[in-house]
Amino acid sequence: MNKTKVDFPNNFRQNISIQKINKCYSNFSKSELEMKNITVKVAGRLIFKRIMGKASFLVIQNIHAKIQLYIAEKNITNKKYKEILKNLNHGDIIGVKGILFKTNTQELSIKCNTVVSLVRSTKHLPNKFQELSNQEIRYRQRYLDLIMNKKSKNTFKMRSKIVNCIRNHMIDLNFIEVETPMMHKISGGGLAKPFITHHNALNMNLYLRIAPELYLKQLIIGGFEKIFEINRNFRNEGISINHNPEFTMMEFYAVYIDYQDLMTIVENLISSVVKKLFNRYTIEYKSILLNFKPPFHKISMQDAICKYHSDIKNTDLNDLKKITHIAKKFNIQINSQWGIGKLQEIIFSEIIQSHLIQPTFIFDYPTEVSPLAKCKNDNNFLTERFELFINGNEIGNGFSELNDPKEQKTRFLQQEKNKKLGEKIFMQYDANYLLALEYGLPPTAGCGIGIDRFIMLLTNNTNIRDVIFFPTLRTPQKTRT
Repeated sequence: MNKTKVDFPNNFRQNISIQKINKCYSNFSKSELEMKNITVKVAGRLIFKRIMGKASFLVIQNIHAKIQLYIAEKNITNKKYKEILKNLNHGDIIGVKGILFKTNTQELSIKCNTVVSLVRSTKHLPNKFQELSNQEIRYRQRYLDLIMNKKSKNTFKMRSKIVNCIRNHMIDLNFIEVETPMMHKISGGGLAKPFITHHNALNMNLYLRIAPELYLKQLIIGGFEKIFEINRNFRNEGISINHNPEFTMMEFYAVYIDYQDLMTIVENLISSVVKKLFNRYTIEYKSILLNFKPPFHKISMQDAICKYHSDIKNTDLNDLKKITHIAKKFNIQINSQWGIGKLQEIIFSEIIQSHLIQPTFIFDYPTEVSPLAKCKNDNNFLTERFELFINGNEIGNGFSELNDPKEQKTRFLQQEKNKKLGEKIFMQYDANYLLALEYGLPPTAGCGIGIDRFIMLLTNNTNIRDVIFFPTLRTPQKTRT
Protein backbone atom coordinates (compact mmCIF):
# COMPACT_ATOMS: atom_id res chain seq x y z
CA MET A 1 0.00 0.00 0.00
CA ASN A 2 1.41 3.42 -0.98
CA LYS A 3 1.92 5.98 1.74
CA THR A 4 -0.25 9.07 1.47
CA LYS A 5 1.69 11.88 -0.17
CA VAL A 6 1.99 14.97 2.02
CA ASP A 7 1.32 18.12 0.01
CA PHE A 8 2.65 21.38 1.36
CA PRO A 9 0.83 24.52 0.25
CA ASN A 10 2.58 27.06 -1.94
CA ASN A 11 -0.03 29.81 -1.58
CA PHE A 12 0.74 31.16 1.90
CA ARG A 13 1.42 34.90 1.77
CA GLN A 14 2.76 37.07 4.58
CA ASN A 15 1.19 40.47 5.20
CA ILE A 16 4.12 41.67 7.32
CA SER A 17 7.65 40.53 8.19
CA ILE A 18 8.75 39.33 11.63
CA GLN A 19 11.33 42.11 11.86
CA LYS A 20 8.72 44.74 11.04
CA ILE A 21 6.42 43.38 13.75
CA ASN A 22 9.23 43.72 16.28
CA LYS A 23 10.18 47.18 15.04
CA CYS A 24 6.65 48.62 14.89
CA TYR A 25 4.93 47.04 17.88
CA SER A 26 7.54 46.20 20.54
CA ASN A 27 6.87 49.46 22.40
CA PHE A 28 3.10 49.03 22.44
CA SER A 29 1.58 48.22 25.80
CA LYS A 30 -0.54 45.14 26.37
CA SER A 31 -3.73 47.18 26.45
CA GLU A 32 -2.83 49.15 23.29
CA LEU A 33 -2.38 45.94 21.33
CA GLU A 34 -5.70 44.58 22.62
CA MET A 35 -7.47 47.73 21.45
CA LYS A 36 -5.87 47.67 17.98
CA ASN A 37 -6.63 43.97 17.35
CA ILE A 38 -3.88 43.67 14.71
CA THR A 39 -4.04 40.58 12.49
CA VAL A 40 -0.73 39.36 11.06
CA LYS A 41 0.34 36.55 8.73
CA VAL A 42 3.98 35.51 8.96
CA ALA A 43 6.16 32.49 8.21
CA GLY A 44 9.42 31.19 9.57
CA ARG A 45 11.43 28.22 10.79
CA LEU A 46 10.30 26.55 14.02
CA ILE A 47 13.17 26.68 16.53
CA PHE A 48 11.36 26.15 19.85
CA LYS A 49 8.27 24.28 20.99
CA ARG A 50 6.82 23.99 24.51
CA ILE A 51 3.53 22.08 24.85
CA MET A 52 1.47 22.76 27.97
CA GLY A 53 -1.76 20.79 27.67
CA LYS A 54 -4.34 22.82 25.78
CA ALA A 55 -1.99 25.75 25.15
CA SER A 56 1.54 25.86 23.76
CA PHE A 57 4.30 28.32 23.02
CA LEU A 58 6.42 28.14 19.85
CA VAL A 59 9.12 30.36 18.41
CA ILE A 60 9.77 30.89 14.70
CA GLN A 61 12.60 32.85 13.08
CA ASN A 62 13.82 34.14 9.75
CA ILE A 63 17.26 35.49 8.88
CA HIS A 64 16.51 38.81 10.58
CA ALA A 65 14.37 38.14 13.65
CA LYS A 66 12.21 35.75 15.66
CA ILE A 67 8.83 35.89 17.37
CA GLN A 68 6.86 33.85 19.88
CA LEU A 69 3.62 32.10 18.95
CA TYR A 70 0.81 31.25 21.36
CA ILE A 71 -1.35 28.35 20.22
CA ALA A 72 -4.40 27.40 22.27
CA GLU A 73 -6.90 24.70 21.45
CA LYS A 74 -9.82 27.13 21.84
CA ASN A 75 -8.36 29.54 19.25
CA ILE A 76 -7.56 27.13 16.40
CA THR A 77 -10.24 27.54 13.78
CA ASN A 78 -9.96 24.09 12.24
CA LYS A 79 -10.14 22.39 15.70
CA LYS A 80 -7.03 20.21 15.01
CA TYR A 81 -4.85 21.53 17.79
CA LYS A 82 -3.35 18.20 18.92
CA GLU A 83 -2.77 17.00 15.38
CA ILE A 84 -1.04 20.24 14.41
CA LEU A 85 1.37 20.16 17.34
CA LYS A 86 2.06 16.46 16.97
CA ASN A 87 3.17 16.95 13.37
CA LEU A 88 5.37 20.00 13.99
CA ASN A 89 9.10 19.35 14.40
CA HIS A 90 12.03 21.64 15.08
CA GLY A 91 13.26 22.99 11.78
CA ASP A 92 9.88 22.91 10.02
CA ILE A 93 8.83 25.98 8.05
CA ILE A 94 5.37 27.07 9.16
CA GLY A 95 2.99 29.88 8.38
CA VAL A 96 0.65 31.36 10.99
CA LYS A 97 -2.18 33.83 11.16
CA GLY A 98 -3.26 35.51 14.37
CA ILE A 99 -3.60 38.56 16.60
CA LEU A 100 -0.69 40.45 18.10
CA PHE A 101 -0.62 40.57 21.90
CA LYS A 102 1.74 40.74 24.84
CA THR A 103 2.06 38.03 27.45
CA ASN A 104 2.12 38.67 31.20
CA THR A 105 5.91 38.87 30.91
CA GLN A 106 5.49 41.60 28.24
CA GLU A 107 6.81 39.47 25.37
CA LEU A 108 5.37 40.43 22.00
CA SER A 109 3.63 37.35 20.59
CA ILE A 110 1.05 36.14 18.09
CA LYS A 111 -2.15 34.50 19.32
CA CYS A 112 -2.59 32.06 16.44
CA ASN A 113 -5.91 30.96 14.94
CA THR A 114 -4.34 29.30 11.89
CA VAL A 115 -1.16 27.23 11.66
CA VAL A 116 -0.01 25.85 8.30
CA SER A 117 2.90 23.45 7.77
CA LEU A 118 4.72 24.76 4.70
CA VAL A 119 7.58 22.28 4.56
CA ARG A 120 8.87 19.47 6.76
CA SER A 121 12.44 19.31 8.05
CA THR A 122 13.31 15.63 7.82
CA LYS A 123 16.71 16.16 9.44
CA HIS A 124 17.03 17.06 13.11
CA LEU A 125 18.55 20.43 13.89
CA PRO A 126 21.52 20.54 16.27
CA ASN A 127 20.80 21.07 19.97
CA LYS A 128 18.35 23.95 20.07
CA PHE A 129 19.79 25.25 23.35
CA GLN A 130 23.30 25.74 21.94
CA GLU A 131 24.77 27.43 18.93
CA LEU A 132 26.34 25.17 16.32
CA SER A 133 29.96 25.10 17.47
CA ASN A 134 31.47 22.42 15.23
CA GLN A 135 33.59 24.50 12.88
CA GLU A 136 33.81 21.82 10.20
CA ILE A 137 30.02 21.50 10.02
CA ARG A 138 29.60 25.27 10.04
CA TYR A 139 31.72 25.66 6.89
CA ARG A 140 30.46 22.57 5.04
CA GLN A 141 26.80 23.07 5.93
CA ARG A 142 26.52 26.84 6.00
CA TYR A 143 22.72 26.63 6.02
CA LEU A 144 22.85 24.98 9.46
CA ASP A 145 25.30 27.62 10.66
CA LEU A 146 22.92 30.37 9.55
CA ILE A 147 19.92 28.67 11.19
CA MET A 148 21.65 28.12 14.52
CA ASN A 149 24.22 30.91 14.93
CA LYS A 150 23.19 34.51 15.39
CA LYS A 151 26.81 35.68 15.02
CA SER A 152 27.09 34.10 11.57
CA LYS A 153 23.82 35.65 10.42
CA ASN A 154 24.98 39.05 11.62
CA THR A 155 28.38 38.62 9.94
CA PHE A 156 26.87 38.00 6.53
CA LYS A 157 24.29 40.76 6.88
CA MET A 158 27.16 43.09 7.77
CA ARG A 159 29.12 41.80 4.78
CA SER A 160 26.31 42.94 2.49
CA LYS A 161 26.26 46.37 4.16
CA ILE A 162 30.03 46.75 3.81
CA VAL A 163 30.06 45.85 0.11
CA ASN A 164 27.14 48.19 -0.57
CA CYS A 165 28.84 50.96 1.39
CA ILE A 166 32.04 50.53 -0.67
CA ARG A 167 30.08 50.49 -3.92
CA ASN A 168 28.06 53.59 -3.00
CA HIS A 169 31.22 55.44 -1.97
CA MET A 170 32.80 54.79 -5.37
CA ILE A 171 29.64 55.78 -7.23
CA ASP A 172 29.47 59.01 -5.20
CA LEU A 173 32.99 59.76 -6.48
CA ASN A 174 31.68 59.34 -10.05
CA PHE A 175 33.39 56.01 -10.66
CA ILE A 176 31.58 53.75 -13.13
CA GLU A 177 31.13 50.10 -12.21
CA VAL A 178 32.23 47.68 -14.94
CA GLU A 179 32.61 43.94 -15.49
CA THR A 180 35.53 42.18 -17.15
CA PRO A 181 36.19 38.51 -18.06
CA MET A 182 36.72 35.83 -15.43
CA MET A 183 38.49 33.54 -17.91
CA HIS A 184 41.71 34.85 -19.45
CA LYS A 185 43.89 33.61 -22.29
CA ILE A 186 46.92 34.93 -20.42
CA SER A 187 47.66 34.53 -16.73
CA GLY A 188 48.23 38.21 -16.05
CA GLY A 189 47.43 41.13 -13.83
CA GLY A 190 49.27 39.85 -10.78
CA LEU A 191 52.10 37.69 -9.50
CA ALA A 192 50.28 34.54 -8.41
CA LYS A 193 49.78 30.93 -9.47
CA PRO A 194 46.63 30.56 -11.60
CA PHE A 195 43.90 27.96 -11.93
CA ILE A 196 43.78 26.41 -15.41
CA THR A 197 40.61 25.32 -17.19
CA HIS A 198 39.84 24.14 -20.71
CA HIS A 199 37.35 25.50 -23.24
CA ASN A 200 36.06 22.51 -25.21
CA ALA A 201 34.49 24.34 -28.15
CA LEU A 202 37.62 26.42 -28.77
CA ASN A 203 39.96 23.60 -27.71
CA MET A 204 42.12 25.96 -25.68
CA ASN A 205 43.32 26.35 -22.12
CA LEU A 206 42.13 29.37 -20.18
CA TYR A 207 43.08 30.79 -16.81
CA LEU A 208 40.69 31.84 -14.05
CA ARG A 209 41.66 35.41 -13.47
CA ILE A 210 44.27 36.38 -10.92
CA ALA A 211 43.22 40.01 -11.23
CA PRO A 212 41.17 42.12 -13.67
CA GLU A 213 43.93 44.72 -13.97
CA LEU A 214 44.95 44.41 -17.62
CA TYR A 215 41.36 44.47 -18.87
CA LEU A 216 40.46 47.43 -16.68
CA LYS A 217 43.41 49.42 -18.00
CA GLN A 218 42.31 48.63 -21.55
CA LEU A 219 39.01 50.32 -20.66
CA ILE A 220 40.98 53.36 -19.50
CA ILE A 221 42.78 53.36 -22.85
CA GLY A 222 39.34 53.20 -24.49
CA GLY A 223 38.30 56.46 -22.82
CA PHE A 224 36.83 55.60 -19.42
CA GLU A 225 38.37 57.84 -16.78
CA LYS A 226 37.15 56.46 -13.43
CA ILE A 227 36.12 52.80 -13.18
CA PHE A 228 35.84 50.07 -10.56
CA GLU A 229 34.95 46.39 -10.41
CA ILE A 230 33.89 44.28 -7.42
CA ASN A 231 34.19 40.63 -8.29
CA ARG A 232 35.98 37.32 -7.80
CA ASN A 233 39.67 36.56 -8.27
CA PHE A 234 41.25 33.09 -8.18
CA ARG A 235 44.73 32.23 -6.97
CA ASN A 236 45.93 28.63 -6.88
CA GLU A 237 47.88 28.98 -3.67
CA GLY A 238 47.64 27.71 -0.12
CA ILE A 239 44.57 27.81 2.10
CA SER A 240 44.93 29.63 5.42
CA ILE A 241 42.96 31.74 7.87
CA ASN A 242 43.84 34.76 5.68
CA HIS A 243 43.54 33.28 2.19
CA ASN A 244 40.82 31.51 0.26
CA PRO A 245 41.66 30.48 -3.34
CA GLU A 246 38.48 32.23 -4.52
CA PHE A 247 38.10 35.69 -3.04
CA THR A 248 36.42 39.04 -3.58
CA MET A 249 38.39 42.10 -4.59
CA MET A 250 37.61 45.61 -5.70
CA GLU A 251 39.92 47.15 -8.27
CA PHE A 252 39.59 50.75 -9.38
CA TYR A 253 41.43 53.10 -11.72
CA ALA A 254 41.43 56.84 -12.29
CA VAL A 255 43.25 59.00 -14.83
CA TYR A 256 45.53 61.95 -14.15
CA ILE A 257 46.42 60.94 -10.60
CA ASP A 258 49.47 59.18 -9.12
CA TYR A 259 50.07 56.81 -6.23
CA GLN A 260 50.13 59.65 -3.70
CA ASP A 261 46.64 60.73 -4.78
CA LEU A 262 45.61 57.08 -4.76
CA MET A 263 46.65 56.64 -1.12
CA THR A 264 44.37 59.52 -0.21
CA ILE A 265 41.44 57.94 -2.09
CA VAL A 266 41.99 54.59 -0.36
CA GLU A 267 42.38 56.26 3.02
CA ASN A 268 39.13 58.17 2.59
CA LEU A 269 37.31 55.05 1.37
CA ILE A 270 38.38 52.83 4.27
CA SER A 271 37.86 55.47 6.96
CA SER A 272 34.48 56.62 5.62
CA VAL A 273 33.14 53.04 5.47
CA VAL A 274 34.12 52.50 9.11
CA LYS A 275 32.64 55.84 10.19
CA LYS A 276 29.39 55.23 8.31
CA LEU A 277 28.88 51.73 9.70
CA PHE A 278 29.96 52.36 13.31
CA ASN A 279 29.56 56.13 13.67
CA ARG A 280 33.17 56.30 14.87
CA TYR A 281 36.67 55.70 13.53
CA THR A 282 37.74 53.14 16.12
CA ILE A 283 36.70 49.49 16.26
CA GLU A 284 37.72 46.67 18.55
CA TYR A 285 39.28 43.72 16.79
CA LYS A 286 40.04 40.85 19.14
CA SER A 287 41.87 42.69 21.97
CA ILE A 288 43.13 45.50 19.71
CA LEU A 289 41.60 48.93 19.23
CA LEU A 290 42.05 49.78 15.53
CA ASN A 291 41.95 53.46 14.65
CA PHE A 292 40.84 54.32 11.11
CA LYS A 293 40.87 58.08 11.53
CA PRO A 294 42.86 59.65 8.68
CA PRO A 295 45.64 60.28 7.96
CA PHE A 296 47.01 56.73 8.08
CA HIS A 297 50.67 56.16 8.89
CA LYS A 298 52.96 56.13 5.81
CA ILE A 299 56.50 54.74 5.64
CA SER A 300 58.76 53.37 2.89
CA MET A 301 59.53 49.66 2.79
CA GLN A 302 63.23 50.16 3.53
CA ASP A 303 62.52 52.54 6.42
CA ALA A 304 59.98 50.09 7.86
CA ILE A 305 62.56 47.28 7.87
CA CYS A 306 65.08 49.51 9.64
CA LYS A 307 62.46 50.81 12.10
CA TYR A 308 61.43 47.41 13.38
CA HIS A 309 64.96 45.97 13.27
CA SER A 310 67.27 48.77 14.35
CA ASP A 311 70.37 46.65 13.74
CA ILE A 312 69.61 46.74 10.00
CA LYS A 313 70.73 49.83 8.09
CA ASN A 314 69.50 51.20 4.76
CA THR A 315 72.97 50.66 3.29
CA ASP A 316 72.75 46.97 4.24
CA LEU A 317 69.51 46.63 2.29
CA ASN A 318 71.14 47.91 -0.89
CA ASP A 319 74.15 45.61 -0.79
CA LEU A 320 73.55 42.14 -2.29
CA LYS A 321 75.97 40.29 0.02
CA LYS A 322 74.73 42.02 3.16
CA ILE A 323 71.02 41.64 2.40
CA THR A 324 71.54 37.97 1.50
CA HIS A 325 73.24 37.49 4.89
CA ILE A 326 70.29 39.23 6.61
CA ALA A 327 67.80 36.94 4.89
CA LYS A 328 69.75 33.84 5.89
CA LYS A 329 70.01 35.11 9.47
CA PHE A 330 66.21 35.07 9.62
CA ASN A 331 66.13 31.55 8.10
CA ILE A 332 64.41 32.80 4.94
CA GLN A 333 64.58 30.35 2.06
CA ILE A 334 65.96 32.31 -0.89
CA ASN A 335 66.56 31.77 -4.59
CA SER A 336 70.06 32.48 -5.84
CA GLN A 337 68.54 34.31 -8.82
CA TRP A 338 66.81 36.91 -6.66
CA GLY A 339 68.11 40.45 -6.80
CA ILE A 340 68.23 43.07 -4.06
CA GLY A 341 64.63 44.16 -4.69
CA LYS A 342 63.17 40.69 -4.25
CA LEU A 343 65.25 40.12 -1.13
CA GLN A 344 64.00 43.41 0.35
CA GLU A 345 60.41 42.42 -0.35
CA ILE A 346 60.77 38.92 1.13
CA ILE A 347 62.48 40.23 4.29
CA PHE A 348 59.71 42.76 4.70
CA SER A 349 56.91 40.23 4.24
CA GLU A 350 58.54 37.60 6.47
CA ILE A 351 59.68 39.68 9.45
CA ILE A 352 58.15 43.17 9.29
CA GLN A 353 54.59 42.86 8.00
CA SER A 354 53.23 41.30 11.21
CA HIS A 355 54.22 44.44 13.16
CA LEU A 356 51.88 46.67 11.12
CA ILE A 357 48.74 46.60 13.27
CA GLN A 358 47.24 50.06 12.79
CA PRO A 359 46.36 51.10 9.19
CA THR A 360 49.73 51.71 7.52
CA PHE A 361 50.77 52.48 3.96
CA ILE A 362 54.10 50.93 2.94
CA PHE A 363 55.37 52.66 -0.21
CA ASP A 364 58.32 52.64 -2.63
CA TYR A 365 58.40 48.98 -3.65
CA PRO A 366 61.33 47.67 -5.71
CA THR A 367 60.81 47.51 -9.46
CA GLU A 368 61.89 43.86 -9.42
CA VAL A 369 58.66 42.85 -7.65
CA SER A 370 56.39 45.41 -9.35
CA PRO A 371 56.22 44.53 -13.07
CA LEU A 372 53.22 46.77 -13.85
CA ALA A 373 54.12 49.84 -11.78
CA LYS A 374 55.75 53.06 -12.96
CA CYS A 375 59.29 53.76 -11.70
CA LYS A 376 59.99 56.79 -9.54
CA ASN A 377 61.29 59.72 -11.55
CA ASP A 378 64.54 59.90 -9.62
CA ASN A 379 65.13 56.22 -8.94
CA ASN A 380 64.58 53.36 -11.41
CA PHE A 381 65.19 50.81 -8.64
CA LEU A 382 61.91 51.82 -6.95
CA THR A 383 58.34 52.20 -8.18
CA GLU A 384 55.47 54.48 -7.27
CA ARG A 385 53.70 51.66 -5.46
CA PHE A 386 52.17 51.12 -2.02
CA GLU A 387 50.41 48.45 -0.02
CA LEU A 388 47.99 49.04 2.85
CA PHE A 389 48.42 46.84 5.92
CA ILE A 390 46.04 46.44 8.84
CA ASN A 391 46.54 43.95 11.68
CA GLY A 392 49.56 42.52 9.86
CA ASN A 393 47.61 41.67 6.69
CA GLU A 394 47.75 43.26 3.27
CA ILE A 395 44.40 44.92 2.52
CA GLY A 396 45.24 46.92 -0.60
CA ASN A 397 47.87 47.19 -3.34
CA GLY A 398 48.10 50.23 -5.61
CA PHE A 399 50.49 52.12 -7.86
CA SER A 400 51.00 54.61 -10.62
CA GLU A 401 50.52 52.57 -13.78
CA LEU A 402 53.42 51.87 -16.11
CA ASN A 403 52.23 53.33 -19.43
CA ASP A 404 55.38 53.04 -21.55
CA PRO A 405 54.85 50.06 -23.90
CA LYS A 406 58.60 49.59 -24.47
CA GLU A 407 59.33 49.46 -20.75
CA GLN A 408 56.34 47.19 -20.16
CA LYS A 409 57.64 44.82 -22.85
CA THR A 410 61.03 44.76 -21.12
CA ARG A 411 59.32 43.91 -17.81
CA PHE A 412 57.32 41.10 -19.42
CA LEU A 413 60.50 39.67 -21.00
CA GLN A 414 62.17 39.77 -17.58
CA GLN A 415 59.25 37.76 -16.18
CA GLU A 416 59.76 35.19 -18.95
CA LYS A 417 63.45 35.07 -18.03
CA ASN A 418 62.55 34.55 -14.37
CA LYS A 419 60.41 31.58 -15.40
CA LYS A 420 63.33 30.00 -17.28
CA LEU A 421 65.54 30.52 -14.24
CA GLY A 422 63.14 28.49 -12.13
CA GLU A 423 60.87 31.16 -10.63
CA LYS A 424 57.50 29.51 -9.94
CA ILE A 425 55.51 32.74 -9.68
CA PHE A 426 55.74 34.94 -12.77
CA MET A 427 53.62 37.07 -15.09
CA GLN A 428 53.04 35.88 -18.66
CA TYR A 429 53.95 37.97 -21.68
CA ASP A 430 50.73 39.64 -22.91
CA ALA A 431 51.00 40.83 -26.50
CA ASN A 432 47.38 42.07 -26.59
CA TYR A 433 47.95 44.33 -23.59
CA LEU A 434 51.15 45.70 -25.12
CA LEU A 435 49.22 46.46 -28.34
CA ALA A 436 46.63 48.38 -26.30
CA LEU A 437 49.40 50.35 -24.54
CA GLU A 438 50.70 51.50 -27.91
CA TYR A 439 47.46 53.47 -28.38
CA GLY A 440 48.25 55.41 -25.21
CA LEU A 441 47.35 54.81 -21.56
CA PRO A 442 46.91 58.24 -19.96
CA PRO A 443 48.66 58.90 -16.64
CA THR A 444 46.69 56.54 -14.39
CA ALA A 445 46.79 55.05 -10.92
CA GLY A 446 44.91 51.97 -9.74
CA CYS A 447 44.41 49.88 -6.64
CA GLY A 448 43.04 46.50 -5.60
CA ILE A 449 41.42 46.06 -2.18
CA GLY A 450 40.81 42.66 -0.56
CA ILE A 451 37.15 42.81 0.45
CA ASP A 452 37.12 39.60 2.49
CA ARG A 453 40.04 40.63 4.70
CA PHE A 454 38.51 44.06 5.25
CA ILE A 455 35.21 42.41 6.23
CA MET A 456 37.09 40.17 8.69
CA LEU A 457 38.27 43.28 10.53
CA LEU A 458 34.89 44.99 10.60
CA THR A 459 33.04 41.86 11.79
CA ASN A 460 35.68 40.83 14.35
CA ASN A 461 36.41 37.49 12.69
CA THR A 462 39.85 35.87 12.68
CA ASN A 463 39.29 33.31 9.91
CA ILE A 464 38.49 34.26 6.32
CA ARG A 465 36.19 31.24 6.10
CA ASP A 466 33.87 32.96 8.57
CA VAL A 467 33.12 35.78 6.11
CA ILE A 468 32.74 33.69 2.94
CA PHE A 469 29.46 31.81 2.58
CA PHE A 470 30.98 28.72 0.99
CA PRO A 471 34.77 28.67 1.48
CA THR A 472 37.04 26.24 -0.34
CA LEU A 473 37.64 23.18 1.85
CA ARG A 474 39.65 20.01 1.63
CA THR A 475 37.75 16.83 0.80
CA PRO A 476 36.72 15.32 4.15
CA GLN A 477 38.32 12.06 5.13
CA LYS A 478 36.05 9.03 5.00
CA THR A 479 35.05 7.74 8.39
CA ARG A 480 34.50 4.15 9.39
CA THR A 481 30.88 3.05 9.71
